[in-house]
Amino acid sequence: MRRTAPLILGAGPAGCAAAITLGRAGVRPTLLDRDEVPRDLLCGGFLSWRTVPQLAALGLDPARLGAHRVERLALIAGAREAVMDLPHPSFGLSRRALDTELRRLALAAGAELAVDQARGLEGLTVIGQQREWRGDGVFLATGKHDVRGMPRPRAAADPALGLRLRLSVNPPLERLLASRIELHLFDCGYAGIVLQEDGSANLCLAVRKSRLAAAGGEPAELLAGLAERHPALAARLCGWDRATPIETIGSVPYGWIARRTEPGLFRLGDQGAVIPSLAGEGIGIALTSGALSAGHWLELGAAGSQPFQQALAAATTRPVAAARLAWSLAERPAFAAAGLTLARHFPPLMNALMRLSRIEPERALAPRPTAA
Repeated sequence: MRRTAPLILGAGPAGCAAAITLGRAGVRPTLLDRDEVPRDLLCGGFLSWRTVPQLAALGLDPARLGAHRVERLALIAGAREAVMDLPHPSFGLSRRALDTELRRLALAAGAELAVDQARGLEGLTVIGQQREWRGDGVFLATGKHDVRGMPRPRAAADPALGLRLRLSVNPPLERLLASRIELHLFDCGYAGIVLQEDGSANLCLAVRKSRLAAAGGEPAELLAGLAERHPALAARLCGWDRATPIETIGSVPYGWIARRTEPGLFRLGDQGAVIPSLAGEGIGIALTSGALSAGHWLELGAAGSQPFQQALAAATTRPVAAARLAWSLAERPAFAAAGLTLARHFPPLMNALMRLSRIEPERALAPRPTAA
């Protein structure tokens, strides 16, 4: 029986992966996004070695897009530093470049792009500014931003906030970050920094709300204070203009996994599982969720939403737990210092933790569920 195509809300990595998979199976889904052209989002600027083959399966080669090759991970806490090889080469690539290419592939596969601002979700109807949108099931792929009517729980006493900053092209910074991604660890937070394809650097922080409050609630003051206490981070901020806008996302529910969903609603990417960003596996989870959700829809239609959600929860439980453990240690200076000592003297331990925090993309290629 021929079904009406589903509606995919969000044309980022998760939504596009679903659209490409559906399109290759002969379905023409609608990709609904607020932007006609992808914006330069600052989240997801790192593609892990497990993500690269996922992108290849979709027809995307990061190197062809000029992505910055990353071969090492540097952990920095105070005056301590530990550097280790990644299991395989990874890449730094801006979301504008990544999303533009994924969207192109989705449209080439048969998806249709619609531009509208989603104001809310009522059942399986998306309430847009221009009109209402429906499909045979809704794929919710809006990243870290919730849609009114479908909030994720936020119960943490001292929640994590996301801060993001793009550092302009700077030769000294390029030399410092050549071939590596860095994690700077400090009390109540951490910062990740990696070069992008144009030589600029993506700086993302996850900090507790209390830490930002101690800086008067001003992200620029927080960064300035961190630079005063952490010389290595200060060196990376040497060309920083304090007038540069800092993107913020409030109360990110890191560690949350959706284990149930409403009938017909497929929760993809960060709407299905929010891995702490220090793992660098957010894009991998997004892509896996897209392919996995499309497979369930192709077999069961809208009725596949709950089996899909259970499968995604099973696939993300281990990597999210490993990343939460790493996060809980990283934001405590004493544990971070001990962790760097272990990383320097026992690299296999850190290598094992990195592998545990990866999702297994082959799960998305597992046999599809059969209708009861």
